[in-house]
Amino acid sequence: MNYGFLIDNRRCIGCHACSVACKAEHEVPLGVARTWVKYVEKGVFPETRRTFQVTRCNHCDDAPCVEICPTTALFRRRDGIVDFDGRRCIGCKACMQGCPYDALYIDPQTETAAKCNFCAHKVEVGLEPPCVTVCPTQAIVAGDLDDPASRLAHLVARESVQVRKPEKGTRPKVFYIDGDAASLVPAAAPPRAEYMWSQAPPIPAAFGAMALNEEAGAPRRTYGVREQHRNSWGWKVSAYLWTKSLAAGCFLVPAMPALAAGERGPGPGAVAAALFFLAVTGALLVWDLRQPMRFLWTLTRPQWRSWLTRGSYILAVYGALLGLQLALQLSGRTVPRGLTPVTIFFAAGTALYTAFLFGQAKGRDLWQSPLLAPHLVVQALAAGSSLFRPEWLLYLLPVNGLLVAGEAWGHHATEDARRAARLIQDDLRFTTGVLAVGHLLPLTLLWGTGQSWLAGALTLAGLATWEHLYVQAPQQVPLS
Repeated sequence: MNYGFLIDNRRCIGCHACSVACKAEHEVPLGVARTWVKYVEKGVFPETRRTFQVTRCNHCDDAPCVEICPTTALFRRRDGIVDFDGRRCIGCKACMQGCPYDALYIDPQTETAAKCNFCAHKVEVGLEPPCVTVCPTQAIVAGDLDDPASRLAHLVARESVQVRKPEKGTRPKVFYIDGDAASLVPAAAPPRAEYMWSQAPPIPAAFGAMALNEEAGAPRRTYGVREQHRNSWGWKVSAYLWTKSLAAGCFLVPAMPALAAGERGPGPGAVAAALFFLAVTGALLVWDLRQPMRFLWTLTRPQWRSWLTRGSYILAVYGALLGLQLALQLSGRTVPRGLTPVTIFFAAGTALYTAFLFGQAKGRDLWQSPLLAPHLVVQALAAGSSLFRPEWLLYLLPVNGLLVAGEAWGHHATEDARRAARLIQDDLRFTTGVLAVGHLLPLTLLWGTGQSWLAGALTLAGLATWEHLYVQAPQQVPLS
C-alpha cells in the first residue's frame, strides 16, 4: 500500500475549496496552510493564460524531512503517508530546511511542525480526504499507487504526469496532469510584491514604470501563499555557526603545537575558552527551538539518521572531554596522553558535522556544496588562530578566501543555488564585511604593522558576517 495524490490541472478551476476544506478539517490557524492554490499568468493580451496549481506535501517515498528530524516527530507510515506527531516535536525547524517543497510550517498555536498528513484519520476508516470530496470538478484524486485497479494508479500509468523537483531524488507522490513548468518551478514565477487584488498606486506613471521592468509575456505569480519557510533559521543559527567555530578552534589551534612539542595538551586558558564558546553554542541552539523545554529529546529520543542528533552527541562528548581536561588541570593532576588526541577528534567533529546537517537540508541548494566541509574546518582554525595564534592567519586567511570565492562565484549545479550565490554577491556586507574587513585588512595589518590582536578581531568579524550571509541567502530563494 502506497498512498499518493494526483492533481488534474485540466479540471482545476482554482476555487480554493480544497484549501478551505483542509483548514476546516484540521483547524489550521491563519497565516499558515497545509494545502494552497497558486495562480500563475503568462502570455501577452489577447493570448494570455492563467494556470492553477494545488500545492501540498508530496508524501515522498524518500522524505528528507523524516531523515533530518532528530526526534522521529516526522515518520513514514507503512501505507506511504508521511505523518507527524507534534507531541515529539522540539520545534528545531530542520524539517522546514529539509523539505524542497515548502510543505511544512510551525503551528503558531502549538509551536510545533505541521503539514498535510493525507487526513490519515479518515483514510484509516475508508474515507477520502476532505480536499478530494469537496472538489467540485474531481480534479484531486487520492488512492493507492500499489493497487493497479485504483483510479490513481490508472491515471498515473495512462496519462503524462509531472512532479515537482524530481531532481531532488525524493520520489514525490503528488502527480500533476498538464503541469505547467511556470507553476512547477518556483523560480520561473517568483513571489511578487503585488498580486491580483492589490491596490494600484495613486500615480499611474509609477504603475507603468513597474511594468517596464518585466518582460512582456513572462510568467508572473498573481496569487499565492506567503512562503512558510522564510527565514525559519535566523540570526541565532548564524551565531551558532560562529561560536561553534570558536569552540572547536580554541582547542584545535593550541593543542596541535602542544602535542608536537611533546606536551600533554593546551593550557587551561585555551580549554576554558573552548568550553565557554561551546556552552554559548548550546545555549543558542536551545534558544532557537520553538519548544526549548524539549531540547534533551535529541539525546533521549534520538533519530540516528539525523545529523542534528549526531551533532548533539558530538557536542555533548566534546563538552565532557573539555570539562574533564579542565578539571584535571585545575586540580593539578596529570592529563592522560590519550585524552588530548581524542578531544582533538571531537573538536574537529564539532567543526565539521554541520556540513552533513546542511547536506540533509535538501531545500537549500547552496548548502549542498562539497566545499562546505573543508570550509568549516578552515573557519574553525581561523577562529582559534585569531585568539591564540594570529600569525597562522597569514596562511589561513588566503585559504579561507579561496573557499569563500568558491562558494560565492564557483560553479553551482542548480538555478536555486545560483540565485542564492547572487544574493550573497550583491550584498554590500559581502564585499565590505567579508572580503575587505575579514580578509584584506587583517592580512595588511599582519604584513605591515603586526597588530595581531586587531587582525584577529577583524577576522572574527568577517567570519561572523560570512556565516550570517551563508545561512540567510538560501532561505530567500522560493521553494513553492
